[in-house]
Amino acid sequence: MQFYKDGFRGGDPDVKPAESAFRSYGAFEPLPDRVDVLIAGCGPAGLCLAAQLAQFPDIKTMIVEPKPGPIEKGQADGVNTRTMEMFQAFGFAETVKRESYWVNQTAFWSPDPKNPAHISRIGRVQDVPEGSSEMPHTLINQARVHELFLEVMKNAPTRLQPDYSWGVRDLVIDPSTEDHPVTVTLENTGINAGETKTVRANYVVGCDGARSRVRASIGGELHGDAAHQAWGVMDILANTDFPDVRQKCLITSASEGNILILPREGGYLFRMHVELDKLNPQERVSSRNFTADHMIEAANRIMRPYTIDVKEVVWWSIYEIGHRLTDRFDNVPGDRDQNPRVFTAGDACHTHSPKAGQGMNVSMQDSFNLGWKLAQVLQGRSDPRLLRSYSAERWVEAKRLIETDHQWARIMSAPPGESKLDGSDMPRFQKQFIDNLEFTGGLAVKYDRSLLTGPDTYQALANGFEIGRRFHSAPVVRAADAMQMQLGHVAEADGRWRIYAFAGKESGEGSDIYQLCEWLMNDLASVVQRYRRPDEDVDAVIDLRAVFQQSFDALLYQDFPEILKPFTGLLGLQDHEKIFCVDHKGAGDIFEMRGVHRDQGCMVVVRPDQYVAHVLPLDAHDPLSRFLDVIFLPASGT
Repeated sequence: MQFYKDGFRGGDPDVKPAESAFRSYGAFEPLPDRVDVLIAGCGPAGLCLAAQLAQFPDIKTMIVEPKPGPIEKGQADGVNTRTMEMFQAFGFAETVKRESYWVNQTAFWSPDPKNPAHISRIGRVQDVPEGSSEMPHTLINQARVHELFLEVMKNAPTRLQPDYSWGVRDLVIDPSTEDHPVTVTLENTGINAGETKTVRANYVVGCDGARSRVRASIGGELHGDAAHQAWGVMDILANTDFPDVRQKCLITSASEGNILILPREGGYLFRMHVELDKLNPQERVSSRNFTADHMIEAANRIMRPYTIDVKEVVWWSIYEIGHRLTDRFDNVPGDRDQNPRVFTAGDACHTHSPKAGQGMNVSMQDSFNLGWKLAQVLQGRSDPRLLRSYSAERWVEAKRLIETDHQWARIMSAPPGESKLDGSDMPRFQKQFIDNLEFTGGLAVKYDRSLLTGPDTYQALANGFEIGRRFHSAPVVRAADAMQMQLGHVAEADGRWRIYAFAGKESGEGSDIYQLCEWLMNDLASVVQRYRRPDEDVDAVIDLRAVFQQSFDALLYQDFPEILKPFTGLLGLQDHEKIFCVDHKGAGDIFEMRGVHRDQGCMVVVRPDQYVAHVLPLDAHDPLSRFLDVIFLPASGT
């Protein structure tokens, strides 16, 4: 994190100078008549999107929520490694790491062969495979995640806050105008219940859950099926003689059902998903009148010979497993050549069981994908056609989520006689869990070839930075101050693209990496100069970082092109944090770890949502221009 670029300011550096007079907040402040983006819903998807857009003072953003205020407990709790990488870009990953429970091991329990009425431990597995991410898999109250996003919004230049007790009643799109074509009718759900307010928006994003009014307004429907199986979930403070209560556990009994145990933050709290009864095809779980006591009784039957003594039920809920998906995530049918104006994200467009821990994670990844695209279009840096890529990219990933979770949910609820897999000694639920570790970590996402994802022509130059997958960080040393760090942690959720230039064997003056730097800095037709405005810093749109193979002390005496030590900000201060080298202190060699070609080097182009867009040789100036020219518009005034 860098600060003081525009002058010294005391206090918390996370609190950025206020730059927007768009509106004031308060109980008696009127709602705006026009906004650029209206977000419906203060769940994980909505708040993640709002936290991104709050960073742009020139974008008028509004987020509404029917509830009277933030949630305090319950709901989702799992934060996978990919989401933790995203949290790093927002600046609160370390807070989550400090406060959360880390899922280091997962234990598997099944009927004891000697006494099937009792359960016994049959194995363990490391929950985060070695080398898959520098981040842990964590468990923390969803309400705390909301609070962290709200803090980012409050500290942003726009000081964005939600408008609670307001929900979307309906919306209408006027295709005849480009100026705020979406008319949204908001309805008050608080002390002035029933009062309505009309707001016009350029774009609307429905993050308003499975019963989304936004989705309904654009004719979207959730299609899928239900497993007709009732489950209960409870957060409890309890004592037990079960030995693995502070580890994630998957438990299957001989005849009483299944349990998933998830330890929670603080050392005492834990969550239990408890299988209850099978439902009839037309039956809903609400008709059974299940209570927390039913869950506790079922848990004690399933866990025999162990018992659980519940001291406090913090939160509980009953649910039935269902898997549903919309046919699109925006208002445009697939066969129309039209740019979208309304989008859905999270539960508004896909629902599934909570046991794979993907709901909150995939929802936030939806809006992380959309946020930078909206900003880039609203700032005039890209044609609105860019927004078509949101539904195209995220629908495919949601479909894969539904299919994988569908299979997992049925294995978790399978009768005991179906526990073996093709004659293997390993129970099916254990084998499936191990096979799905990349998926449950959020690391299986790979975007297909598109205008945002280049061909794999030069993939061999950096096999570990696979095009279409997230940028897999690795250790480096910052040359200026010998700071050991993760290279991926330089990326913030600020809408900028990154180019990581890895120097080849030759890295002195006249080498490919030097010529790349000189072209980017001095050629007015280069991708850096072409897309930034005259009053913007050289790294305002594309942030170049260089990684050399020498040790940091060898680099201290080397002269570097200006773009690697640029003068930025109101005071024209020099930035010394763009040059890195291989970590010679034992954390790992990034060239070796990510398969970067040592002789030739390469450049890795990374989107603002941390996904690799392209891998190119260092001298591929024209191919880089051709690739980005399809995405960007030339800056006005250049």
